[in-house]
Amino acid sequence: MASSSSSSSVALSFLYQNPIKASLSIPKTFLPYSKLTFPSIASFYSAIPRLDYNNFKKINPCLHCSNLPTSSTNNTQYEFSDGSSEVELRLELGQGDVTPKDIYVDANESSLAIRVQQSGIFRTLMETSTLYEKIKPAETIWYIDEDQLVISLKKQNSELKWPDIVESWESLSAGITQLLRGTSIYLVGESSEINQRIARELAVGLGYTPLCTKELLEAYAKQSMESWVNEEGSDAVAEAERAILESLSSQARAVIATLGGKKGAAGRVNQWRHLFAGFTVWLSLSQATDEESAKEEAKRNMQDSGRGYSNAEVVVKLGGWDPNYSKAVAQAVLSALKRLILADKDLPGKKSLYIRLGCRGDWPDIKPPGWDPSTSLDASSPLS
Repeated sequence: MASSSSSSSVALSFLYQNPIKASLSIPKTFLPYSKLTFPSIASFYSAIPRLDYNNFKKINPCLHCSNLPTSSTNNTQYEFSDGSSEVELRLELGQGDVTPKDIYVDANESSLAIRVQQSGIFRTLMETSTLYEKIKPAETIWYIDEDQLVISLKKQNSELKWPDIVESWESLSAGITQLLRGTSIYLVGESSEINQRIARELAVGLGYTPLCTKELLEAYAKQSMESWVNEEGSDAVAEAERAILESLSSQARAVIATLGGKKGAAGRVNQWRHLFAGFTVWLSLSQATDEESAKEEAKRNMQDSGRGYSNAEVVVKLGGWDPNYSKAVAQAVLSALKRLILADKDLPGKKSLYIRLGCRGDWPDIKPPGWDPSTSLDASSPLS
């Protein structure tokens, strides 16, 4: 696959702590956050296999060229291929003689910087802090093939297919379907508008069906949501949405936008029984003024058992709302979901089993067949 390396105004950085947290820096502050913890990562191999090429190079983990002139090339052409256990990147070196001593490759688990020195100036061929997934940097190999630089990166997870070298909207929307395995996505949060806009973005990218409980409810009631709430109250609307969610719980390959605020079922702790049929993402407007406080706010929110949204598996913090950044928010959602599923690859299968057993409210500790939800004594459980 041929692509062009370009700089992006969107940057994701993930902090592998307990719980998992991640920050998305765009003009508004975003924070994808997941309840699950990652398994320990296997130790890296310390040696590179011997190869019969004199110009093969093992990367230098420490590259200091801050005192040298640099230039950045944002349109470097490259070819990318996935070879199961490793991925290969081919970059055009351009005009002029380039020898192995002029090449500098700096690889880390999730980042890659490639520079070439020509006429005393360092030219950046590619620089990204968001590789599609983790690599084993000590096993990185590169060599020059005529006018191309060829770089081989060893995957940490050989089972995961990489659509591209970098994590982007395009690569995530193309690659995450192998992880979702048809499981639907439910968007919850304070704003019906935000939920609906992001649902549409995700549905287009994934090839899923976009569904909106607000639209379905208004079509059923033949009146606006505002008039329904005024006439019958928010409890009646929430109960009607719960019935809609029950009917959608067996729907595969859908992105479902739920009602925001107090009138929605998702805001109520005991009405999550059918929401657990899919992956749940809380799109949360933040009051935080900086990234660190947003992370702490997300952590507190997820630990608040009295709040329905705290049942969500992922929370994405928004430092404000601008529809122009809908795709950036959708990308943050996919990135967080990718990490959630990679932490437990059995999650889609567990969701499928949960649905087959009737969405009894026993998520994530699924009980044996024949278990009766009415025997649960926990009043705060999502068994409505």
